[in-house]
Amino acid sequence: MRNMPVNLAGTWSYPTSVRFGAGRIRELGAAVKAAGMTRPLLVTDAGLARNPMVAQAMDGLVGDGVAATLFSDVQSNPIAANVEAGLKALKSGGHDGIVAFGGGSSLDAGKVIAFMAGQKRPMWDFEDIGDFWTRADTPGILPIIAVPTTAGTGSEVGRAGVITDAATHRKKVIFHPLMMPKTAICDPELTLGMPPGTTAGTGMDALAHCLEAYCGLAYHPLADGIAVEGMRLVKENLSTAYRDGSNVEARAHMMAAALMGATAFQKALGAIHALSHPVGALYDTHHGLTNAVFMPYVLTFNRPAIEDKIARLAAYLGLEASFTALLDWVLGLRAELGIPHTLAGLKLDDRQFGRMSEMAPLDPTAGGNPIPIDAATCRRLYDKAYVGAL
Repeated sequence: MRNMPVNLAGTWSYPTSVRFGAGRIRELGAAVKAAGMTRPLLVTDAGLARNPMVAQAMDGLVGDGVAATLFSDVQSNPIAANVEAGLKALKSGGHDGIVAFGGGSSLDAGKVIAFMAGQKRPMWDFEDIGDFWTRADTPGILPIIAVPTTAGTGSEVGRAGVITDAATHRKKVIFHPLMMPKTAICDPELTLGMPPGTTAGTGMDALAHCLEAYCGLAYHPLADGIAVEGMRLVKENLSTAYRDGSNVEARAHMMAAALMGATAFQKALGAIHALSHPVGALYDTHHGLTNAVFMPYVLTFNRPAIEDKIARLAAYLGLEASFTALLDWVLGLRAELGIPHTLAGLKLDDRQFGRMSEMAPLDPTAGGNPIPIDAATCRRLYDKAYVGAL
């Protein structure tokens, strides 16, 4: 275990059991057994599967008497075919649960595989629309242990997974309360190898989750408090983690901010995500990086509805108590982290803007935006983000 302040460790149960702290990956076998698994399928992506940390995790499970098998056919924006391949591996191997290991894509795919193991209906029948989740056969949903290796999505404490429908190029949210992992093992040492670009993108994803949750108009003061403190952790630690990837203290705080964002966004997300999802589905861009590009444009659009709240947030973050101060901080942070200011910086052209403008208002995150959005609004925001016009 690397040197780390002793107070940066804990065992939490909000909203799920979280074993947090450096070196706690060694508890994976115990967590798997406590969840009732004897033969889990470890789900990760192909790139991470070649990382020594995965081999070490598998060896640790074997050493604890757990017969695990590796499945790594998960891409950066997982599609239905990844889930179907995982289900095939799960059933052919007689597995009794899932260890979802990696970034948000691996965690989402693993959770949906565990959920679909007990279903007879097609996966899209459980999209997060109304009460679709009540269609599920709950007895067959398998237990999940989540092990994040990035600090962004917070999927380790979430009840949903985002899967791209390759036929329509839409990202869809599959939701059920029992998709929440039994235990999340949040070991910041697993994030020490993240390159600066990934650190930036995932960190800005955590910020986007906290920010959109805080700006949502629904009444949820618990989520607001978590979101505000999560943003403070981002402000005080993301730059350090970006500059010095070996700083385990900064990595730990960013890992906490990520799970705080996912805890808070049960209140709301908004236009940042609604605009970002079509881009990721059509162009396979990094989700957190895409959110970061849209952030200032959506903040500016929402200003009439959120200015007072943003001023309070700015004061808490140690900035001048104004909307302008918060916006300037976001712009400065993006520049420091090498985030492109425009969609053109993501190597996109504008040929699909019409199509994306129709997709974005239909995204399940769109309804949480403080100001309602429609196709015309989204087209204006895409155009502004393309040319950099705040």
